[in-house]
Amino acid sequence: MKLIALAILGFAISAFAQTEVVTTAAQTSKPTSSPKKKTDATNKNPFGTESKNEGPITTEIYADEASFDSSKNVGVFTGHVKVFDPRFNLQSDKLTVYLRKGEDQGLEKAIAEGNVGVVRDRPDPNGGPPTHAVGRSEHAVYTATDGSVELTGMPKVQQGMNMHIATSSETVMVINQDGHLNTHGPSRTEIRQEPTEEKPGSPAPSPKP
Repeated sequence: MKLIALAILGFAISAFAQTEVVTTAAQTSKPTSSPKKKTDATNKNPFGTESKNEGPITTEIYADEASFDSSKNVGVFTGHVKVFDPRFNLQSDKLTVYLRKGEDQGLEKAIAEGNVGVVRDRPDPNGGPPTHAVGRSEHAVYTATDGSVELTGMPKVQQGMNMHIATSSETVMVINQDGHLNTHGPSRTEIRQEPTEEKPGSPAPSPKP
């Protein structure tokens, strides 16, 4: 596995075999002076979720091949693409990444194509475990300014046991920063519920007249 450190100030020309790219963007809300420990991302679940850390936001990208255009601040990744980011996790066949220009060259936009899978967490307002929103489509766009992920190409999103499925190729689903789902266009929703188990010895309900 080749490790390519994306040093934001200059891109490498191209890379082959398994490629790892790490980008770091400053987080303005709560900076921290302690360095972040590097983890072994090869053992990560591509649909697992990462805990939100204070300080800089690190985006890790794995792919079979990668090419970079430093004049346009654009990177293109192909083949078994996996993205690990505290804000979302993603996998696809191809990924095009756009970085902001200037001194703060963090992630601006990411466009995923082909067999797209994306995971976001929806926090529980009562303090319980978050609900995973797992979206699948043929095309997805992540925009850093509002933190939204837009899914197109017959998208479907599963939240808990419930499934939301597009019924038209024109349907667009957007998972916002908090994991809420908004759908524009025809869709079908499947609400599933586990059968309730009757306690042993409990009387059967009497039939209605």
